[in-house]
Amino acid sequence: MPIAAPIHDAAELTRFIEAEYHQRHRVQLPRLVEMADRVETVHAGSEGLPAGLSAILRRMLEDMDGHMMKEEMILFPAMRAGGGPGIGAPIAVMRADHDDHGREIDEIRLLTGNLSAPAGACGTWRALYAGLAEFVDDLTEHMRLENEVLFPQFEGK
Repeated sequence: MPIAAPIHDAAELTRFIEAEYHQRHRVQLPRLVEMADRVETVHAGSEGLPAGLSAILRRMLEDMDGHMMKEEMILFPAMRAGGGPGIGAPIAVMRADHDDHGREIDEIRLLTGNLSAPAGACGTWRALYAGLAEFVDDLTEHMRLENEVLFPQFEGK
């Protein structure tokens, strides 16, 4: 379930995003990669197997780690300092990354039958899909907060 963020102050919102979403994704993704690896290995050849899911999640882990580090080290500190000329360029990069993450979510949904485990799926497989549903919800809300609430405060400056 996404975390409510009724924060509109940019400095507070950046801190909220780091504490609630960045930290959460850093816990979620490695666990999901591990479970996806296990399911793909143990159930190779099974009906409904999300073959390739672990590769997508591994790519997301790497991409999101770099994305979040850029926000934490460059963009968010600049926003906390009031923004300024040139801030639109890193925001555009972050928006493009968000578009990529959206496409990866679409890939995950396609591979997993919209996060529906097949009948008779083992506990790990069901836990993987439950974890994916939580991650997708969290990431979607995280990106919405940045795209619709945070970034517009600085675009055009």
